[in-house]
Amino acid sequence: MLKNDVAHYGWLAIILHWLMAVFIFAMFGLGLWMVELTYYDAWYHRAPDVHKSLGMLLLFLLVFRFIWRQINVRPALAGLWWEKRIALAVHRLHYLLLFALLLSGYLIPTAEGVGIDVFGWFTVPATFSFDKQQADWIGTSHWLLAWAVMALAAMHSAAALKHHFMDRDNTLLRMLGIKKTHKEVLS
Repeated sequence: MLKNDVAHYGWLAIILHWLMAVFIFAMFGLGLWMVELTYYDAWYHRAPDVHKSLGMLLLFLLVFRFIWRQINVRPALAGLWWEKRIALAVHRLHYLLLFALLLSGYLIPTAEGVGIDVFGWFTVPATFSFDKQQADWIGTSHWLLAWAVMALAAMHSAAALKHHFMDRDNTLLRMLGIKKTHKEVLS
């Protein structure tokens, strides 16, 4: 099933979720690694180019995922009323933080008016220019947003595991594409 229904996620939503999760964690790791490189390291210039290219692809994927989410039904959330409210707030905060993170990632290298070359396939043009102080502030914001995304992802993962192992509901199974109930899987 391509699209979501009231009980399950469609395969496209599942693929987008896991693809973006891998992308986001990989980008975070790459970002931490590349800022520690020295000028004489072979990856000193290549790693930022890869990071920027992947970041632009992730931004396009996020926009596509957001549009896909808007034209699809959201499967019903499991849990108590307050858990559902928190889940909805966390999902919205994920989008907000990711948009802010990716926008700041776009603004850092384009601060001097130079576009971002995405693996030689196309160039994302620069739309703004900033002075050094503004660019430094954007860089700091990008770093803080990256850590905030990781913290939120950790909480999101912990909540999914709580639903699976403590509540014994099918919240995690639905995002894995498994249509059985948790009890059916355990028996």
